[in-house]
Amino acid sequence: MNIDFPLHFDGRGRTAATDDDDHIRDMIEQLLFTNPGERVNRPDFGSGLLQLVFAPNSAELAAALQFTLQAALQRYLGDVIDLQSVEADAQDSTLSVSVKYAIRRTQQSRTETFQRTLP
Repeated sequence: MNIDFPLHFDGRGRTAATDDDDHIRDMIEQLLFTNPGERVNRPDFGSGLLQLVFAPNSAELAAALQFTLQAALQRYLGDVIDLQSVEADAQDSTLSVSVKYAIRRTQQSRTETFQRTLP
């Protein structure tokens, strides 16, 4: 049993649970949108993605962002997923990241899109 993210309660008033595949998706989302320094005892955990949103948009920034995201995903989730591609896009105040990966345990390919709207 894995705890669902974001943390919430199910219809019985218990902590909501999720299956393994959805838990992997949840772990990717947490890694992408956590800034380094936010986790106690893991100061280097995270991708720093949200910090780059306010930088001037350029081809160099896009390349750096893709490299940073790939490195973070491979470092922290490389034992769970085979990363195939990462694409990030910022439009106005919305940040969108698409991650294509295969779950190592089942070899099932998945593509997930994560979005955040910034204030």
